[in-house]
Amino acid sequence: MHFFCSSGGNAGLGCVTAATKLGYPSTIAVPITTKPHVIAQLKSAGASSVIQIGESWYFADKYLREVVLPEAQRKGIEGVYVPPFEHEMVYEGNSKIITETREQLLSEFGFPADSPPDAVICSVGGGGLFTGVQYGLSSTPGWSSVALIATETEGASSLSTSLKAGELTTLPGITSIATSLGAVRVGQRTWEMAQKPNVKDVVLSDADAAMGVCRFADDERMLVEPACGVSLAMCYKPDLFKRVVEEKTGSFGKDSKVIIIVCGGSGMTAQIVEKYREEYKADWEQNGYAVSKSDVPSSFTKPI
Repeated sequence: MHFFCSSGGNAGLGCVTAATKLGYPSTIAVPITTKPHVIAQLKSAGASSVIQIGESWYFADKYLREVVLPEAQRKGIEGVYVPPFEHEMVYEGNSKIITETREQLLSEFGFPADSPPDAVICSVGGGGLFTGVQYGLSSTPGWSSVALIATETEGASSLSTSLKAGELTTLPGITSIATSLGAVRVGQRTWEMAQKPNVKDVVLSDADAAMGVCRFADDERMLVEPACGVSLAMCYKPDLFKRVVEEKTGSFGKDSKVIIIVCGGSGMTAQIVEKYREEYKADWEQNGYAVSKSDVPSSFTKPI
């Protein structure tokens, strides 16, 4: 048995890690935008082969499924395709984030059982995380109406583009630095879940996403990718944060409870953080963002 997965990096790393622990080989296809250190991570984790091809995940995935996997099967290899986001098992697995979060809120932080959060914020690429979170909210008693705020970056906003068009739409390409969000089209199930009334889509710039990365590194000493930074940036844009949460919940105040899902970080390094500080400095200054000190007190005091 040989596992085959396409990825911007994080899903591939998960596939390689699982396959290696089980004693099976794995092949990962990534787009040409994937950083060298991510490819090195995949190989170090045990990938039998890392194929770099295509301008976005879509083309890497297409090549893997239509060329690499059939060729392996012709050679008698029992190939198993591992989808990075569009599969019920992925959704069900990600739904446990909500289940476990609720358990921790009750047991570790003393939240009342009848007091759900006001909103959950998560990033959207292909939609595996988003759909799983929606599954989790729907199946958790009292949480089905919790606002789900989906964040994307300009240049990788496949969900937002589809919502505006009123139909599932494919982007012509990915131009954002948030390559882990680089799916030109969200999954069908994600599109369906995005129709629910609790969903609000927010699209921010690459500069905003990079700001979220740098500020979170300063505040929490944790490295995350722009794909995650775009969600964190909401906290560092207080006016937008208040407006969006207020729009979906009807109110916003000091007692509001908002959960931000801090996702992938395998593609980030301290050097890239410093590069962002230089590259986006002018943009941040123009918009009044402080990234060398915390002008907004850190609210990330309860990681769960």
